[in-house]
Amino acid sequence: MYCKKCRNPNDDDAVYCKKCGSLMEFEDETRVVRRESARSDRTENYRIGPTLKFIIIGYILAALGAIVLVAVLALTPLSIWISVVIGLMLFLIPAYFHLRQRMVNYSLNDQCIEIDSGLISRTTRNIPLTRIQDVTVSAGILQRLLNFGNVVIDNASEQGGKIVIRNIDSPREYADKLLRHMHRLER
Repeated sequence: MYCKKCRNPNDDDAVYCKKCGSLMEFEDETRVVRRESARSDRTENYRIGPTLKFIIIGYILAALGAIVLVAVLALTPLSIWISVVIGLMLFLIPAYFHLRQRMVNYSLNDQCIEIDSGLISRTTRNIPLTRIQDVTVSAGILQRLLNFGNVVIDNASEQGGKIVIRNIDSPREYADKLLRHMHRLER
């Protein structure tokens, strides 16, 4: 950045000229760049999606079911290739649920929680950390045994209500991280 009075080069963040001491006037391009860099200051601290434990179990069960189905259908007058195709179609069930779970992502940055959902049309919901009133971790018996659960976030937005981050691994860790960020903002 150059001083408009003496044309001396200065640092980009200088308020006064090093040579003549006059107040630096920022150009429009400099202001735009500074606003854009302020937006990029939001660093992502945590990104999580729903657990894949049931999806993995679903793929294993589909593989076992396909083997049994092909063996049983091989005893019938059907062609072996038709029975293999029917057995492979069992993999469509866990693949569907896998795709559904991959369409949801939760991320925590310095200022808000972002919930991204959708495959073709994407929806992003931002919940500012300053509006969060309560964070609750809930897990049923099966969820506790497999170390996953739900994080329920009560916020004070105009729409109100609760946001449930469903079926995430180590929900207590995520809730603690969220609470630490909220306490940092309060200071």
